[in-house]
Amino acid sequence: MYLLNKVTLSMVLAMVVCLSFFKYTSAETRFADYWTVEEYQTLYPSEKEKSAAFIERVRQGVVNRGKKITTPIKIGVIYPGLQASDYWRRSVLSMKARLDELFSNVEIISQFTSPDTAIAEQARQLGTFLSNDVDYLVFTLNASRHKKLIRSVLSQNKTKLILQNITTPLKSFGEQQPFQYVGFDHASGTEILAQEYLRRTNFQANYAILFGPRGYVNDMRGGTFLLEMQQHSRMVLADSYYVGFDRLKAHRATLDILDNNPEIDFIFSSSTDIALGVIDGLKERNKLGQVMTNGWGGGDSELEAINRGDLDFTVMRMNDDNGVAMAEAVYLDQIGKNKRIPLVFSGDIILVEKGMSKEQIVELKKRAFRYSN
Repeated sequence: MYLLNKVTLSMVLAMVVCLSFFKYTSAETRFADYWTVEEYQTLYPSEKEKSAAFIERVRQGVVNRGKKITTPIKIGVIYPGLQASDYWRRSVLSMKARLDELFSNVEIISQFTSPDTAIAEQARQLGTFLSNDVDYLVFTLNASRHKKLIRSVLSQNKTKLILQNITTPLKSFGEQQPFQYVGFDHASGTEILAQEYLRRTNFQANYAILFGPRGYVNDMRGGTFLLEMQQHSRMVLADSYYVGFDRLKAHRATLDILDNNPEIDFIFSSSTDIALGVIDGLKERNKLGQVMTNGWGGGDSELEAINRGDLDFTVMRMNDDNGVAMAEAVYLDQIGKNKRIPLVFSGDIILVEKGMSKEQIVELKKRAFRYSN
């Protein structure tokens, strides 16, 4: 037996608890705890100009910077990198490569965990890094309980905190914000996927959603997608599951969806691991090519699936830009120009689809993985 949080008529109460946030929310209340990039730049107009200049800095190579900085720098990184997506591993590689072009004495201490690592264990890891006097700490925010951990770092006013994979500043942090938010906007990327599904189905389809673990990323991806679909009366939600970022659970959920909904047109996948599990299930039921699914992120495993014809389309992050952004923020800070650092860096996302030539994908990979390859 396996455990999946399936939304069925026999579990109406569970459905209300699990999905009411998405079903009844509006765009405004969904972002009640956060500012979007646009909202934050409206509140602080100087951020827009800083952001534009910083984005250009990230896109460019290191030129005319003079000698490398010799000051010792220590950076701690805690990532949920034990998953099929190579996003996190490439982030460290690209950050280190850019830092090595700018500094001569940088130490990076990395701790990779699984996405479902207990909060208590993450708190222990944070404490270890802080006791080692790291100058900068790279962490992420997904579960609401992460906020307490983050506040504890912000309150000590010593280690500078970079929050990765989140591009929406938290209102509750007020004026005591992290050093920087870095990533690729989950809601914007999901909107691209939603519009592609609407275009391909002519605004009429039966679909299912495989949500990731409950938390920020799930709200911004699965929640955004469901909210968009609910604006179109002929887009009918047939089934949904919470499967975490777990390929096996996604595989099993896909089999159940296909068995119970023979007229399903597509399954929305909230992550790389989920997409690979959906593909496994479609192959097992001989539905590959008949039922669509998407990826999220455009890492190597997704691009390989697109080249094979297994994956219909995905949104591809220009992955290494976020590692470069972190390195450039550290550099500006170290040379006393931290007023040039925007609070948020949100990188470029591009639609990639089955049928694109290998040459086109190679060119995108050269741009996205310019350091990590």
